[in-house]
Amino acid sequence: MVSFFAGIQNALAGGGSFLTLPTLMFTGLNARTANITSTIALFPGQITTGLAGKKHVSDLPRISFKMLFLISLVGGIIGAFLLIKTPVKIFEYLVPWLVLFATLVFIWGSYFRKNTESQSYMSPMKTVFLQFIIAIYGGYFGGGIGILMLATLTLSGLAVRNAGATKNVLAAVMNASAVAVFLFSKDIAWTQAIVASIGAIIGGQVGAYALHRVNEKLLRVFIIVLGLALAVGLFLKAGNI
Repeated sequence: MVSFFAGIQNALAGGGSFLTLPTLMFTGLNARTANITSTIALFPGQITTGLAGKKHVSDLPRISFKMLFLISLVGGIIGAFLLIKTPVKIFEYLVPWLVLFATLVFIWGSYFRKNTESQSYMSPMKTVFLQFIIAIYGGYFGGGIGILMLATLTLSGLAVRNAGATKNVLAAVMNASAVAVFLFSKDIAWTQAIVASIGAIIGGQVGAYALHRVNEKLLRVFIIVLGLALAVGLFLKAGNI
């Protein structure tokens, strides 16, 4: 059931891992195993979301989509390897901070980031560097990558609709490379992953249908409250506060 709502949330505004990660942790999985399992479970829904908007995917004014694709692929692999190499205890300490960071990014993207149609765009080198860093973060944890990419792509010259479609595909690329690495890891709870994957796929289809029928402001408030509550709960669980 949680993965069903996570699928809806990903299709509508992103942040589905805010639901699946702590739920998997509360079933007894350690933080790293829960994160890897969550990534694998939500991945099929990301593929369908990316395919649904592929006609709006486009090149940047001075950077090709193929370049962004390659950067996202390599960065996702690096991030996944970093996660596997991170000791469980360290990752459990980091998780509350990562959730808090992702929530703050979502708040910034929802209420403070300004859309741009200006011709004063970021340089191609800066765009490539930022996308590479985002891809590494995406392979390692992933929360908030949609907002980070949307900001980078619009500031680099893409219209909002094209940026949204492009970031959906790039997010799927990052997670595809991460999943390819994770499949060789022992840190996968396959039963939970399969069950959650089915729920996420169904939820994603419902979310795609409901995309233009849900009050976006209420949805954003819900995600923010959820993210902050989860961050506090995870801080308490980890003994950080």
